[in-house]
Amino acid sequence: MSDYLVPAASVEWSEEIKKSRFVTLLGHTPDVEAARSWISEVRAAHPGARHHCWAYVAGAPDDSQVLGFSDDGEPAGTAGKPILAQLMGSGIGEICAVVVRYYGGILLGTGGLVKAYGGGVGSALRELQTERRQSMADTWLTCDYGDLALLEHLQSQFNGITLHADYAERVTLQLQWPQALLAQVGERLIERSQGRLCFHSLTPEPR
Repeated sequence: MSDYLVPAASVEWSEEIKKSRFVTLLGHTPDVEAARSWISEVRAAHPGARHHCWAYVAGAPDDSQVLGFSDDGEPAGTAGKPILAQLMGSGIGEICAVVVRYYGGILLGTGGLVKAYGGGVGSALRELQTERRQSMADTWLTCDYGDLALLEHLQSQFNGITLHADYAERVTLQLQWPQALLAQVGERLIERSQGRLCFHSLTPEPR
């Protein structure tokens, strides 16, 4: 998986269209649970709105398993899908958009709704600041206690993260590394341990 952009901060964009007020909010949501939680927060912050339409890409932008959308009472296909289309077209991951509509009494029609919901998200995206999310690789290995200093040094040098540690007769570690550096850190581990240690890409089965 390649690196990708994620929101660096939330954005709010509002506009009035034929007396209806549309408020578009973009937020950083690393997973589906975070996206749903953020949607609930926006609903709570705008209790008087007629509609709270939303869509999310709650993970990497090319992962179809983390997509979701809702028209929230608007005619089918006029809100959630246009919002999602804007998010997917941006190439940004881990993002959720909620468009809040305060109804002004004038019907916009199907085309008008698609333009309002999709256009609001497009405008908000142009204001969004992003940062690059490094793709990470999960690894594991079993080592002696005397090897921990070497692994800590490699983590410091290559931005590694300990996900889990099982301290028994030997130590089993689940470690995460930037994908782009995995081959290099793996070679360094083999070299420094004189071939005794190497990373495995699969998580060990629970004991």
